[in-house]
Amino acid sequence: MAKQELLTLPELLAEIRMSRAAFYRLRARGQAPAMKKLANGQLRISRTALDAWWDNQQDAA
Repeated sequence: MAKQELLTLPELLAEIRMSRAAFYRLRARGQAPAMKKLANGQLRISRTALDAWWDNQQDAA
């Protein structure tokens, strides 16, 4: 089984071209992609979850 790619929050923000504040507002509304919180408190998102979120955003537009 291949290891799933996990992106850091700065990598995610650069890819979706969004500020950290805007992303956290989106997350507070429950509209952000699903994130995983590591034991050290850092957030990660899987490439699969990000791709699914992108597809959902395009369908909604």
